[in-house]
Amino acid sequence: MNAEAQKIETSALSAEELEAFTEKLVAALKTVYDPEIPVDIYELGLIYKVDVADNKDVTVDMTLTAPACPVAGEMPGMVKTALETVEGIGQVTVNMTFDPPWTPECMSESAKLELNMF
Repeated sequence: MNAEAQKIETSALSAEELEAFTEKLVAALKTVYDPEIPVDIYELGLIYKVDVADNKDVTVDMTLTAPACPVAGEMPGMVKTALETVEGIGQVTVNMTFDPPWTPECMSESAKLELNMF
């Protein structure tokens, strides 16, 4: 059994609870927009990882479209504020990373359609 499957089996959250909670987290992330691009940060591919602990503490690893992005200092706070609206959420930690660097290939198909990039 791989480590991820083992973690799910021993989690205090059932698979259904985790799935429902994750859907709420994604919905909250989709309320945050990059101010320079009219697409939410989730569809832009700026969210690299979301970890949910058994007590519903959430840790997010994210990036920006460019390290010199004018909202670099504000974006983690915007993400944290959006996630804190999710009912039952614990402590929220947002980590900024530029490894790997963001590229347009990180965007979802719907984001590419929105920006006419096909």
